[in-house]
Amino acid sequence: MPIIQFPEDFRWGAATAAYQIEGAWNEGGRGLSIWDTYAHTPGKVRNGDNGDTACDSYHRYEEDIAYIKELGLRTYRFSISWPRIFPDGTGEVNREGMDYYHRLVNKLLENGIEPFCTLYHWDLPQALQDKGGWKNRDTIGAFVRYADTMFKAFAGKIKLWTTFNEPWCVSFKAHYIGDLAPGEQNLQSALDVAHHLMIAHGRTVQQFRQSGVPGEIGYAPNVSWREPFSSRQEDIAACGRRTGWMVEWFLDPLFKGEYPEFMAEAFAAQGASVQIQPGDMEDIRQPVDFLGINYYTGSLGRYKQGNGLFELEDIDEGYERTDFNWPIYPQGLYKVLVHIKERYGAVPVYITENGACYDGDPVQGRLRDDKRTGYLKKHLLQLKRAMEDGVPVKGYMAWSLLDNFEWADGYSRRFGLIHVDFNTLKRTPKASFYWYKKVIGNGWLEV
Repeated sequence: MPIIQFPEDFRWGAATAAYQIEGAWNEGGRGLSIWDTYAHTPGKVRNGDNGDTACDSYHRYEEDIAYIKELGLRTYRFSISWPRIFPDGTGEVNREGMDYYHRLVNKLLENGIEPFCTLYHWDLPQALQDKGGWKNRDTIGAFVRYADTMFKAFAGKIKLWTTFNEPWCVSFKAHYIGDLAPGEQNLQSALDVAHHLMIAHGRTVQQFRQSGVPGEIGYAPNVSWREPFSSRQEDIAACGRRTGWMVEWFLDPLFKGEYPEFMAEAFAAQGASVQIQPGDMEDIRQPVDFLGINYYTGSLGRYKQGNGLFELEDIDEGYERTDFNWPIYPQGLYKVLVHIKERYGAVPVYITENGACYDGDPVQGRLRDDKRTGYLKKHLLQLKRAMEDGVPVKGYMAWSLLDNFEWADGYSRRFGLIHVDFNTLKRTPKASFYWYKKVIGNGWLEV
């Protein structure tokens, strides 16, 4: 049986997000986030679920870290709840919230686990949303101040930082598609938010450099891949627009100091345009130490006149699908990573999220999830393929460590390596947990 070897210093990890696992929504001085508001609004989240308790990791973080250690993870990617630090988004630091993250980080370090911190995983303080949220340029300054506070508080403890997780979701999914908080449906608003996120990212990177704290900083866009159904130019262009919505729109400003013209034209056809002020692009174009990549799915695609924002229809060639009904398209991970390398150069990459939704509960204390193991295995194989072709991948974070609050789908969808009974909060490692543990321990993959 062939063996696929990974580098000895490869950072194996798993990822979570604050609102999805912490709970304790009104404890320890924490302020309201937009997700508290959204989830408490009837009809927004499946079954009326909310993140009030989630996995209760705020109280059970030591138990979760024990599982992280058992799994053999070298890195744990988590996010900080902005309203736990600044309940109103600005003002005085909430010491109880800061102390919680110090306890978490200290416990990780005591167990030899590298903290990998995301500053923003969607939980904007509601007080800032009341002033316009990310549509208001003032939110940029509030975010930079929050980030700088965290850099200084954890200098020497946290050495891997990401500014934003999935800016496409924060902007287009939350403000154009409208099924994430705050739930707006306006393309111009989405473009404004996306631009402000990019400025906030760039200014935060500048602040990180000026602060002189040790470590590295990047950010983590979510990407997918549309492979043209044919060599017809219209198919190629339509797939390029769909991929470019997540890739070029959020990476060209970072690496080239400009927005891609082909995407700007597509938005202009819908009557929307990015509003650039003097100095914006210089602020955005800051060198990053690494690029986080979140990848889940992709497909074949072809041009179809009048079909959606980018006149594209997906072609299903009989894909296996996850319980989220996402096509399993592991070769898309290889293709998008090679595309990024060819367009922007050999930027160090971490896979900051990759995983699959498969539902189910333990039977007699055990949960076989062979489909999840198969998904992870296929994607790790394509990841190593990209590495062989020169993509400098430094680490891989499985999504997710725990079953958790899956945003608008509530508790109906399970991505975790560890099953969580949301009635009792009992944790049960799945078969995929033990498979991943073996991969990490060996440093190689059997195929």
